Amino acid sequence: MALFRTIHQDTSSNARLGILSLGHGEVETPVFMPVGTKGTVKAMFHEDVKKIGYKLILGNTYHLYLKPGLEVLSQFGGLHNFSHWDGNLLTDSGGFQVFSLSGLRKIGEKGVTFQSHIDGSKHIFTPENVVDTQNVIGSDIAMCLDVCTPPDIDYRAATEAMQITHAWAQRAIEHRQHLGESFKGNLFGIVQGNFYEDLRKQSAEFFNEMDFPGIAIGGLSVGESREQFSHFLGYTAELVTKEKPRYVMGIGSPDYILEAVENGIDMFDCVLATRMGRNGGIFTDDGIITLKKAIHTFDHGPLEEGCTCRACTQYSRAYMHHLIKTGEMLGGMLATEHNLTYFYRLMERVRQAIRENRFASFKREYLARFYAK
Repeated sequence: MALFRTIHQDTSSNARLGILSLGHGEVETPVFMPVGTKGTVKAMFHEDVKKIGYKLILGNTYHLYLKPGLEVLSQFGGLHNFSHWDGNLLTDSGGFQVFSLSGLRKIGEKGVTFQSHIDGSKHIFTPENVVDTQNVIGSDIAMCLDVCTPPDIDYRAATEAMQITHAWAQRAIEHRQHLGESFKGNLFGIVQGNFYEDLRKQSAEFFNEMDFPGIAIGGLSVGESREQFSHFLGYTAELVTKEKPRYVMGIGSPDYILEAVENGIDMFDCVLATRMGRNGGIFTDDGIITLKKAIHTFDHGPLEEGCTCRACTQYSRAYMHHLIKTGEMLGGMLATEHNLTYFYRLMERVRQAIRENRFASFKREYLARFYAK
């Protein structure tokens, strides 16, 4: 069975409905994926993540490689068994985290050497062992190792980074082919090129020709301006083949998500929903509520009318305000559950709007209300 099939193309935009057929069940797209960096979606039980409706979550190769480590994961038969998650897993390559270490890492022809942020021990990630690591994890979708670049580098540095990314991608796909049926997941390539149109074009064309079942658009939402994000999202999306699932990494605010959907992107992830929840930031159709504000002290109402999460059906805003203000663990748990419920419902509405060929008007009306205050 093909990894991805398009079900419906919206007539008002480039948005589309699709189905990902993965090792642990089918996933409807466009899909927002909660991030479970170290094998858990922070402040959530896996059964509650599943109960909301999520069938695909993220793990982080860098963090899982360091702790619990490959020996433990191998002994348990992978992260699914270790963490008791029976849905699908996507793992990033760990490249973003390694390159964020700055002075603690060094790029070479073989790969990237780095020091653990935990104990300073030295390690190396290569295109090959990153594939092997994600195979041990049991990733349903694995990402190849790439070079992540900040938005302010010059053309020469951006070109060099892109060329290394391409060379590593070639090695990764060759290693995946060498593994044959022992590799159970789907290896995605990652388009780079920084914020230079000709490099983005080169990179998109390179990955379109490669035998990757899916393609990610990397190097966005890395500190660039809103205008740069919009331009290079649209520009790159037009260049990447529409025959495969397309993934923009690290975007999670409603405006970024809807813009990605409008450009035909199928997958996206971000820590924003869970991180904000733990800190008392609540997503609603009328914008973001800051629970720490005193205005909620005597509010008997729910966080959001009509929401089915436990925070909204069982507790008042006043109680949630109290939990967050006093640093009670339950506050972060309930707020996180609300935000993940909110984003799941948002994606359901997005898919329905695409199905009815009205995504453009849905996006316009949704954002007008979300940012009205």
